[in-house]
Amino acid sequence: MNTDLDARLADVSYNDQGLVPVIVQQWDTLEVLMMAWADEEALRRTLTTGRATYWSRSRQQYWRKGDTSGHVQHVRGARLDCDGDTVLLLVDQIGVACHTGTRTCFDGRDLDPVVAAAQDRAVADDAGKATA
Repeated sequence: MNTDLDARLADVSYNDQGLVPVIVQQWDTLEVLMMAWADEEALRRTLTTGRATYWSRSRQQYWRKGDTSGHVQHVRGARLDCDGDTVLLLVDQIGVACHTGTRTCFDGRDLDPVVAAAQDRAVADDAGKATA
């Protein structure tokens, strides 16, 4: 009986499809690698086996990262956000994370946002200090 794990899983807020987004990050460099979906069972497998397991919405089945590609994700930590509706999974990525063959799923598709000016950032920093 794993009541501590059950209690932690009960804190997760799943969407209408019973899924929670999982943001996957390299544990030591903090590089964002990918985003995937997990249901309660996938999250349970991830937390109890040390290997990242997700729910494939397209295939309607579980997939443990690296079983077919060899690009394994070894779990180093897991956190729930303040609302309980997003998981941050810290992993040690072996090989590439993206199915396209790139290190991360966030390579090469910059949306070219307007970058805030230094004075705007200073004002925001001062406002943050006032509320802290």
